Amino acid sequence: MLATMSRPLFLPSLRQTACLAALGLAAILYAYYLRYHVIEQPAVGLACENAATWLCSSRRTAIMLFTPSVFGIVALAAALLNLLRPSVLLCAVALIAAGFGLVLYNAALAALAIALLILSLARPAPEPELTPAGTAPR
Repeated sequence: MLATMSRPLFLPSLRQTACLAALGLAAILYAYYLRYHVIEQPAVGLACENAATWLCSSRRTAIMLFTPSVFGIVALAAALLNLLRPSVLLCAVALIAAGFGLVLYNAALAALAIALLILSLARPAPEPELTPAGTAPR
């Protein structure tokens, strides 16, 4: 009965791990592109004052979200929820938000979220099952 009440381990499969790594890398790369090629370029800022392109919309949205630390707060909330109830979806949300937060000026909260994600993966391995004779299998 005690074994059924134990908390399940969060062990993503190889495919899930590859997808999570790709999502995290894509978030970081797009955040770098936004920061260094769109947000910090004065010429783009001047051009986006009256333009309504997807690039200018992305710029305005990113600025609206990083100013009140939304990326860091979302990453931290998703990482805390993932620590309590592990799931691939929460891990993906936390990774994406933390990737954006690390690059787009929310580094403190995003780094804490990454630390919580690592902590959620650092769980002890399950105990080996006992054979009917009471010895561990070889």
